[in-house]
Amino acid sequence: MNIPFVKKQAYFFLFSAVCVAVSVVSLIVYGLKPSIDFTGGTLIEFAFTEERPELSAMQEVIPRDIYGEAIVQPVGEQGFLVRLRFITEDEHQDILTRVRGAFEVEATETSQGNKVLEESIETIGPAISQSLKERSVQAVFAVLVAIGGYIAFTFRKVSRPVASWKYGIAAIVALFHNVIITMGAFSLLGHFLGVEVGISFVLALLTILGFSVHDTIVVFDRIREHLNKYGTSEFEVTVDRALNETFIRSVNTSITVLIVLAAMFFFGGESVRYFVLALIIGIFFGTYSSIFIASQLLVVSHRWDKRKRA
Repeated sequence: MNIPFVKKQAYFFLFSAVCVAVSVVSLIVYGLKPSIDFTGGTLIEFAFTEERPELSAMQEVIPRDIYGEAIVQPVGEQGFLVRLRFITEDEHQDILTRVRGAFEVEATETSQGNKVLEESIETIGPAISQSLKERSVQAVFAVLVAIGGYIAFTFRKVSRPVASWKYGIAAIVALFHNVIITMGAFSLLGHFLGVEVGISFVLALLTILGFSVHDTIVVFDRIREHLNKYGTSEFEVTVDRALNETFIRSVNTSITVLIVLAAMFFFGGESVRYFVLALIIGIFFGTYSSIFIASQLLVVSHRWDKRKRA
């Protein structure tokens, strides 16, 4: 089977353009909903041994005039996650007393009662959260630049018909495409489902960058092999040949990874669910961009160079 990838590139670019446009609009309008990692504050998880109270009842227990607007979210079947401003230990104990006083019921001969358990508490100060935010952005951009530079250096001997540095630029554009779409998806999830992004989301983005560039390098390397073997006269044919030879391998590798991630998403714990979801989105579009975007950008660049020389 010989798929005419180059002839269909307009459809690939259109699909990516729509996805990126929707993502950018969502990021501008809604933004990302930051977790405590980036905003600072206190996160407390409560669990109830028997009956979980109504959400409205839990919200009323924490007075707004003292603690401001507390964000309360159900967790699992028996718990609540409460997000507050930065609180002191005395305030922490006050909240515990209020929640237990409102919902704890002592066991009797006919009832097992209802205990309130504090599963976890996490507190991050404003200075630390700001530092984490800045370093996260720096890490993503540093990885993008390092990957682009590495690819440009690796393909330094491939100067015809497309300059080696353009391989690095094409890879960076494809990686940026993957990151933007993943961020856009989480912007929509944050707006409609209240999904927050934190350090784990940044780790997912860095993982996506590593996985995506792996597929891109495989395709680029096959293009280099064919340029050395068949010459540079028919670059578009060379790209098509390389894509057809690596297509099944790239898809099979990604499907294997996605099956594992899907199992983790549906059967894993709540704490890793959205980290895994970010990986699923990113790896899917990473495979897509490696095949349909990065190599096609080389073809577009080659066409522009030919027009300049004509």
